[in-house]
Amino acid sequence: KQWYQRRVAITAGDELEVFDGASTGKYTIGLGQRGMGFCSDVEDICSLSLTAVHGLMERQNISYPDIGHLQVGTETIQDKSKAVKTVLMDLFVKHGNTDIEGVDCINACYGGTAALFNAINWIESSSWDGRYAIVVAADIAVYASGPARPTGGAGAVAMLIGANAVLSIDRGLRSTYMAHVYDFYKPDLNSEYPRVNGKLSIQCFLKALDVTYKGYKDKAAMKDNQDVDLSYFDFMTFHSPYCKLVQKSFARLCYQDYLADSTVTDKLEQFRHVAVEDTYINRDLERAFISHSQEEFDRKTAPSLLIPKNVGNMYTATLYSCIASLFVNNSPEEMLGKRIGAFSYGSGLAASMFSFTVTSDLDKLRPFCNDLSHLSHHLNNRIKVAPEDFEKMMKKREQNHYLPNRTPSYPANRLSQGTYHIVQVDEEHRRTYTRTSVLDTLHKAPGGTTNHDKCAAHYCPHM
Repeated sequence: KQWYQRRVAITAGDELEVFDGASTGKYTIGLGQRGMGFCSDVEDICSLSLTAVHGLMERQNISYPDIGHLQVGTETIQDKSKAVKTVLMDLFVKHGNTDIEGVDCINACYGGTAALFNAINWIESSSWDGRYAIVVAADIAVYASGPARPTGGAGAVAMLIGANAVLSIDRGLRSTYMAHVYDFYKPDLNSEYPRVNGKLSIQCFLKALDVTYKGYKDKAAMKDNQDVDLSYFDFMTFHSPYCKLVQKSFARLCYQDYLADSTVTDKLEQFRHVAVEDTYINRDLERAFISHSQEEFDRKTAPSLLIPKNVGNMYTATLYSCIASLFVNNSPEEMLGKRIGAFSYGSGLAASMFSFTVTSDLDKLRPFCNDLSHLSHHLNNRIKVAPEDFEKMMKKREQNHYLPNRTPSYPANRLSQGTYHIVQVDEEHRRTYTRTSVLDTLHKAPGGTTNHDKCAAHYCPHM
């Protein structure tokens, strides 16, 4: 099962274009983004993860002692040694469960996939004790003021992993590509902002897509004597730094299929003999295959972009929000027995292509889809923040994020119910969290009293 935690704050892409003095459509068409979720100074990576895990346990009515493995995939570093997973243990310790394996996985946007693979490997191993695993993919993607800032976002996904699941990973069909490259990295440990080489990162992304797609096809041929092309997948999902890159990625797979079929000769033939390195920057090729694959993209991938288009890049969580989006935009009958391809990418770099198969048991699938049906409502009922207020909040976050001895300035009563947030950061950088209750709503007047589920999670970043 998956549970997606939405953020309550959003800035609209078209309004941000005007505020930034960007050309009309630069963010909404050029990047393919409608809006962007973000966090104020009252939330951090641990509060997002606490919200997602607590929400998952409540929605699925799972007993805390029934969890035996918990891993967090994130690149949002709160502490240089203490894992986000250890903060989440406050939820389990109060229920007497301290026997939970796993820590954090870190490599840019790939950490959630690494955590997922580790959890699956645990369940398939002799170490499995029959309990569930939970995988959390969570990040806060923030950039310095400038052209990269609109590609930010924030969110978390918590996934319940176990036997006889509604969504099963296809065994033996994982293809991975890893290399050393400085396309995106965070060398300044006193700042949340990354160093980004955008052009290099896109080339690395597309090359990784090429290599993992070929590897996936080779493994399918060896394992099942199966020829794979895009027709093999009912749906295809991708990591989405911004939604326009997803369409380019789908077109890239279409191009690879075209190269693999030497019997086809048509107007695309002119691109068959372009040098591989040149294809990553060839705009004519890109446009031709986007047009050529448009209908198939609209059917197989566009439905996966509901959350990324409205929330933005959530780094590790983005791919899994795409998968959740498929179940929001399609009925249980439309998803029954379908194969979902997935491409995960993290700069630096690490990438994998793998796939899932949806159960063929409709009675089993319906509750899964119903559990995700609330997402559209939540997306449509977030607080809209004006671009100038967004800039002020980002400045406040930049100034305060790593400071000790502070109380957040953003009013917690503007958060949705069930959201964890920071109460205080003490002089030793230790943070205390609490959870908004059902009484703490968006319509509650500031200064009112509420009941809170205290979570005294302490840690010491950047001592």
